[in-house]
Amino acid sequence: MKIGWIGLGNMGIPMASNLLAAGYALSVWNRTAEKAAPLTAQGAKTANSLAQLAKESDILFTMVSDDEAVKALYEGPDGILASAGKGTLTVDMSTVSPDTSRYLASRCHEAGIRFLDAPVSGSVGPAKEGTLVIMVGGEKADYEEAKPLLDKLGKVALHLGPNGAGTSAKLAINLLLGITVQGVAETLLFARSLGINTDQMLNIISESAVGTPLIRGKAASILADDFPAAFALKHMAKDLRLASEAGVSTPLAESASASYRHALENGLGELDLMAILKHLEGK
Repeated sequence: MKIGWIGLGNMGIPMASNLLAAGYALSVWNRTAEKAAPLTAQGAKTANSLAQLAKESDILFTMVSDDEAVKALYEGPDGILASAGKGTLTVDMSTVSPDTSRYLASRCHEAGIRFLDAPVSGSVGPAKEGTLVIMVGGEKADYEEAKPLLDKLGKVALHLGPNGAGTSAKLAINLLLGITVQGVAETLLFARSLGINTDQMLNIISESAVGTPLIRGKAASILADDFPAAFALKHMAKDLRLASEAGVSTPLAESASASYRHALENGLGELDLMAILKHLEGK
């Protein structure tokens, strides 16, 4: 089996590395070629072009930043649709709109190519550990073919229905993530206004019924007032926008979407999504 991987960002590199560590042969391509260095050191081959990688892969993974980026990979003159052989299984792990997933699935079907949308829940830590949650939309037989590989990337890979189901589930779980992180930020600011310091409040949250690994994992960053991106705020703003475009209009969704959008406009996009705390406290 010839496996290809496109997209070597903060998530793509550790995910591809886990496939190599599991013993799979892997070829990679990225617009910025030097990003492949950690993987070539681990034994990956580097394709000379996107077209070459698409042509030579039996299963082709894509993991890029947004709808425009993934459409460019598929639809460019030397892209996947023009270059992949009939029967190639493509697995898009990007977080995009359900409409984009269904559109690409349709285009792939016309070209005789198979398509799964398989976005992930989890940031850089779970990507390195292979403990992501993977949500899959597409044909069940294609999911079963891809599952041994997905099992090396995540702790669970769920088939949820036809194309678009995976990206729909991803928007739903990221809606909860965005609301939760903003809720933590508001709680800390409320407690601080009443004289409870942040360290004490984080300890209370952690020991309570609402304590989660997410909150405990953000504690050091909150206390240091330093927010290096594990999951960049700009991506949360994008995902909440996609949720809104998909028809989500609940009160908490609208509030969270507005907050992250304003934080993005205020220059916090490259920081971790927990930097919503800086935005809400007016820093």
